[in-house]
Amino acid sequence: MVDMAERVCSVMLAILIARLLGGANISWAAFAGYMVIAGTISNTLLRGMLRLVGTVAGGLLALVLAPRIGTGVGAIAAALFVVASISIYAATTSRRAYAWLFFGLTFAMVVLDYRFNRQLSLDAFVETRMLETIAGILASISVSLFWTYTLRDKWPPIAPAPPPPGGWHPDALRHAIQCGIALALLTLAVGRFGLPGPAQAAVTIMASMLIPVQAMARSGLRPVSTRLVQRVLGCVLGGVFAGSCLLLMRGSMPLLLAATAVAVALGRMLETGPAKWRYVGTQFVLAALVTLVPDDYAHAASTPAWERLAGIFIGTAFLVPVLLAWHLVAGGRPPQALPVEQGMIDPLE
Repeated sequence: MVDMAERVCSVMLAILIARLLGGANISWAAFAGYMVIAGTISNTLLRGMLRLVGTVAGGLLALVLAPRIGTGVGAIAAALFVVASISIYAATTSRRAYAWLFFGLTFAMVVLDYRFNRQLSLDAFVETRMLETIAGILASISVSLFWTYTLRDKWPPIAPAPPPPGGWHPDALRHAIQCGIALALLTLAVGRFGLPGPAQAAVTIMASMLIPVQAMARSGLRPVSTRLVQRVLGCVLGGVFAGSCLLLMRGSMPLLLAATAVAVALGRMLETGPAKWRYVGTQFVLAALVTLVPDDYAHAASTPAWERLAGIFIGTAFLVPVLLAWHLVAGGRPPQALPVEQGMIDPLE
């Protein structure tokens, strides 16, 4: 109950801060408010710093490279292949996984939106991405600071999972290259066929590939496929919940804020329950937030949740064939049994 209340307070404060700062994508701040808070103030500060560093680094790299890559889809696909491969390899093998993941995610989102959504200004997109991230981090730190010296003193949080072992990991490199290939193929297909939601599909590919090194073996097909199924299930459940709330509450801000609090609490209950439901809980919350936290409550709609689901299916359609092809060629040895989902980090978004 303490943990759920902590998350609810962080999300609500993130929404308020983002609106006071004039944010253009309030749900992004809510995402950060939910994902950054980590029980104690020290853990929250570290997690917030890593998310900010990764976001800023990825955004600045995209700001520099995106105009110079040109409009050729092949060059864009090559750039995304390189950055995604580096990002996922470092995220699965280093102690700073959260920063490396957001470095790659931010770069992919900015470049894809800049290339395939010309209504967006590149500078404005990067700026608002950073602003919303800062709003969520400020909310997380404020709430964590208060709770660390109050209820957390009596009910301490569960210790975070240990970081992955360092050193050279050939399985992780192979895994990361497959992620880069899937992202490059997605980019080529979007350029050729105009597929919708490329940024969300890219997030699905990269976030789903973030599994522990111990679970990779010679093939990551099984753990990544499980993660994709859980991602779909959580998004569907979150979309249905949020869509039902929209129909019943007819744009009422107080009621939608209450529904947001309930969604956060329910999702966190799943996250802290049996291991097979943890990632479902994360996706439930994120799908609900993208719908229940609109930029304008008078125009709240369930469309963002279903666009997120469409992006998941499109990302899956490019990722699974790459994993399956490697699995059939190389053969997979059974991965080590893991008592918990170590390294299972999902930001978004």
